[in-house]
Amino acid sequence: MSFSYERTIHFADTDAAGVVFFPNYLSICHEAYEEALASAGIKVRTFFSDQGLMIPVSKSSADYLRPLYCGDRVRVTVTPSLLTENSYAIEYEMIRLGTPEKLAATMRTAHVCINPATRDRAMLPTSLLAWINAS
Repeated sequence: MSFSYERTIHFADTDAAGVVFFPNYLSICHEAYEEALASAGIKVRTFFSDQGLMIPVSKSSADYLRPLYCGDRVRVTVTPSLLTENSYAIEYEMIRLGTPEKLAATMRTAHVCINPATRDRAMLPTSLLAWINAS
């Protein structure tokens, strides 16, 4: 099951042309990711430091289908999937709300769990696996 996050596009999200600056699409998706974790009971503020792990983004991609402007309302769906015992991906859809709703962009991030001291891959934490598998 996907998680949905809604927000308004702010002036700070846009560039000189008045549309959302391309890296800000991923920033907005990351907001949605954090909210999805929080809704699953994962406390983002302490989760990564308490686990003694790092879970960096190892790959990202985006397809920009239509511009978004300051004041637009968007819904971002977050759908994680397990890749290996120490990595997962998240698919995002960003939909401009209104009549009709329009798909504005699709993004994907891949994440890998590592030990910060050795930089070797590590098993995903149980709570994160539960979040991924519940989706």
